[in-house]
Amino acid sequence: MANAPTKPTTPVKKESSSASGAFATLTIPLCLVVAVLIFIFILGHPSHYKGGDPANDPTDIYGTVHKGGVIVPLIMSYLLMVIVFSLERFVVIGKASGTGNVDAFVRKVQSSLNSGNIDAANAECDKQKGSVANVIKSGLKKYREMEAEQNLDVDQKTLAIQKDIEEATALEMPMLEQNLTIIATLVSIGTLTGLLGTVIGMIGAFATLAASGAPNQAELSSHISEALINTALGIGTSAVSIVMYNVFTSKIDKLTYAIDETGFSIVQTFAASHKNK
Repeated sequence: MANAPTKPTTPVKKESSSASGAFATLTIPLCLVVAVLIFIFILGHPSHYKGGDPANDPTDIYGTVHKGGVIVPLIMSYLLMVIVFSLERFVVIGKASGTGNVDAFVRKVQSSLNSGNIDAANAECDKQKGSVANVIKSGLKKYREMEAEQNLDVDQKTLAIQKDIEEATALEMPMLEQNLTIIATLVSIGTLTGLLGTVIGMIGAFATLAASGAPNQAELSSHISEALINTALGIGTSAVSIVMYNVFTSKIDKLTYAIDETGFSIVQTFAASHKNK
């Protein structure tokens, strides 16, 4: 008995992993450099301090953040990375969704399948474009091939269509998850780096208290301020990272569900229309 073919019939376009890796490799050090420049030339500008001297107390929020110390530009670079990678994921996932609403596209394809109009379903894929449409079009092409196949029974043909859709999905969807691991990592690193800055600030504060004689109130306040600034920046960065990570995973889940739903309709339509053949 012949084995059902398992390779996807339509080559599926996917983002080059090397290109994505190069993007990440360039983005991470660039964000760090930009954060350091902002810290030195914008936050540390003399205009943000009393008398134009950075050794004095800050006069606004910029100077206050600058007083957070050397950990601040590191946390700022994390925030910049979250912003840059989030914009990049919005673009990639937007392209994967296609030119129109995914839910409306799924309904149109299902309607065409229910009426037995495979050509109309293909036409909808051509109009929609994107990852979802690419996978569904691959399944529809396999549908046509299985109709002309004489050496397989209905169950084998149905299995071949199902495998084609699954493998096309496996080729198409991973590109949507690229760089999400970086955003997920920044969730933890942001908090931990903020905690490191907190610890450094508190060490300085206790060192001031431990000094002989009356503690220097200004120096003590500066160290406590440093600790709290780093805490706030670390927590804020982690919060933004969590929100963006959940937004993207939700969008990817929605696309995956659309593919699964439409793929199931293709398989069921084929099985129902050929069960007596």
